[in-house]
Amino acid sequence: MNYDFNADEILQMAEQIEKNGAAFYRECAGNVEDAAAVKLLQDLAAMEDEHEKTFAGIRAQLSAQEKASTTFDPSGDAVLYLKALADTRVFFEKTIDTSNMEEILKASITAEKDSIVFYLGMKDLVPEELGTLRVDAIIKEEMAHIKLLSKELLALKKA
Repeated sequence: MNYDFNADEILQMAEQIEKNGAAFYRECAGNVEDAAAVKLLQDLAAMEDEHEKTFAGIRAQLSAQEKASTTFDPSGDAVLYLKALADTRVFFEKTIDTSNMEEILKASITAEKDSIVFYLGMKDLVPEELGTLRVDAIIKEEMAHIKLLSKELLALKKA
């Protein structure tokens, strides 16, 4: 089945990606013992929460036309498809040891990179007046997350 997604649907997917990220970081924070690692993971989860709120705010400002369905979908399959795509592409259920900080950091770096690629593609679908700059800011924050996670991974490997 082929879908063309409108801005509302893309933003809905972005919200789901951020929810998944926050849940992943919180799960990991509950499984590691090092206090500094717990704080780092909790802080990352809080940042993902803020990104979700940003995307929800942009969605709330969309016009009816921007929310209009582009595909005949009386059974709501598109929404289920979006959720599945968001759940499986970025911050999906990982088969890693969520008590192992090295594995957490590696998986997180990959997920953050995937989210950046998704958001770069999404930017063209978000009307400029509704939040292109906000999407840019989130991309920059995700890049900062990669820098932070990479620094933590390097420090962990040196220890």
